[in-house]
Amino acid sequence: MRLWIERHIIRLTRTMKLRGKIVVFYGLVVFIPTIFFGVGAGYLALQNVRANYMLTINEAVRQTSQSVEFRKQSYDLLANRAGTDGELISRLARTYENMSEQLESANYVDRSFTLMSRYLPGIVDFRIYHANATFVEDGGLLWKPADRSLAGVDEMSWYHSVLNSPFVLQWSNVPGDNAHLIVSRKITNASGNFLGAIYMLLDYDIVFGELMDSPFTGSGSLYLLDEHDRIVAASDRSMIGEPASDTALSKLWASVDRAESIMDGGDYFTVRRLNGEWKVAALIQMRHLENQSAVTVYSNVAITVFFLFLSTFLVLIVLKNVVLRIRKLGDRMSDIAEGDFDVSVQSRSRDEVGDLEIMFNQMTGRLGNLVDMLSSAKLKEKESSFQALQAQINPHFIYNSLSLLQWRALDQGDQIQVETIEALTTFYRFALDNKSNVTLIRNELEHVRAYLDIQQLRYPGRVRAHWELDEDVLDLYSIKLILQPIVENAYIHGRIFTRPDACIAISIKRCNNEVRFQVRDNGIGMDPFTLALIRNGEKAGNGNGFGLSNISERLHLYFGEAGKLKIESTPEAGTVVTIGLPACTDKPHIQREG
Repeated sequence: MRLWIERHIIRLTRTMKLRGKIVVFYGLVVFIPTIFFGVGAGYLALQNVRANYMLTINEAVRQTSQSVEFRKQSYDLLANRAGTDGELISRLARTYENMSEQLESANYVDRSFTLMSRYLPGIVDFRIYHANATFVEDGGLLWKPADRSLAGVDEMSWYHSVLNSPFVLQWSNVPGDNAHLIVSRKITNASGNFLGAIYMLLDYDIVFGELMDSPFTGSGSLYLLDEHDRIVAASDRSMIGEPASDTALSKLWASVDRAESIMDGGDYFTVRRLNGEWKVAALIQMRHLENQSAVTVYSNVAITVFFLFLSTFLVLIVLKNVVLRIRKLGDRMSDIAEGDFDVSVQSRSRDEVGDLEIMFNQMTGRLGNLVDMLSSAKLKEKESSFQALQAQINPHFIYNSLSLLQWRALDQGDQIQVETIEALTTFYRFALDNKSNVTLIRNELEHVRAYLDIQQLRYPGRVRAHWELDEDVLDLYSIKLILQPIVENAYIHGRIFTRPDACIAISIKRCNNEVRFQVRDNGIGMDPFTLALIRNGEKAGNGNGFGLSNISERLHLYFGEAGKLKIESTPEAGTVVTIGLPACTDKPHIQREG
């Protein structure tokens, strides 16, 4: 079906110029559908907005009520926790006979309630008032009512109002100050005797201000009323502290007793009740909201049409002159990023993009040559470096010298010297073979055994060698000199010959398609700093790490990411070196680096 449509579209537009094709396609696919659906969506959106205003407003009032109720309950809970603290009640009711007892109780109050008074944001002042004549007031948390001013009233008047109130906990406004609220809570013992009061001065803006200011995008007002229908918080702060019956809400408030929501002309008034007989009231100007929505919808339609015409003009220019040709260049650059340098871009224009296309073609040719040259040079350099390292000693000179020494040792009947020379001969025959950097694993093992035989003759009986070998790996291929340098490190840097019960364990196992070499020793190990240097490919201060970095580099050279070297070491416990490489039945070759 898709191919059939493509063929018919191509046949119909075959005689059209590119500009005509773009105009037709853009008009059919973008311009006309956008105009059609935009106008229809605008009309439906306006109808839906009008139909769902009540639901939206009620949901907003519900969410605001939940937020108000949560905040109020948080401060109520804090006041109740303090006012019902059994230890605090006991200490306020106690008769004190000396200053040390008073200090102990004062310290308890400081320890218990200083942090409590900071649990919630917006607490400006937190006090515990009491009338115990034998107990102190410290001016911090502990106070006694006096004639001092306290948030618009004197302390004694506030204290007696709390004492005489029928409510255990109450909220009140600060007279003449709309920026603060007061939460008061009685402190009584189990018999109901009044012992004191909790006083919390709250920042109005933090507690309720951000919820009440400019609700409904300026098209309505919110009011929070307590159990006495007194306004505790409001969008119009001048109404705070006033009874609802004494404000402009009086008529609406009298009518709302029979229903939770009413319409009064173009205004919608709704009340939602909270726990504890508090209420949240909302007054919304419906006509204002509908006008705003209509203006928004019409503005969106007009803006959409304007930008459609503008985009049509811009698309014709950008698509024809820039975008398609730059996209073609981008595709070719992606080919280069994947390693394909045999790419070019046909250029028929003499503008700036055409010049860029010509320079791009020249760059790809030169870049491909440079990468090939650099890769070849790096491979030759690494191979030559390794071969030069092996060729530093003249093999024939060493073999002739060892043969002479062996002949003299046999002539003298010195069997230990004969065994040492045989081990050296085996060791150097493998190490100085420059014909290939690849060998069978059994040859690598023979080389390591020769080295261990030499060290055993040098340190007789001090180091025990333990072997764990899979027989089926012996005829697989590996690169040369990956085990002997590790074992040598155990002697030179791990000083294993100085350790009690010294042991070097050499394990070669096959795991699926991987051969895993592991050398474990119980030498002196490495400190974390030296281990970090070696893992990062750096040479430690004592020369440790040079052979390991060489092994890691050659593993990567022959096996890429499949060649792995892992080093673990603990000071005074030993070192474990693990090498992983593919199981090779054929000789591996150096991989090309790109």
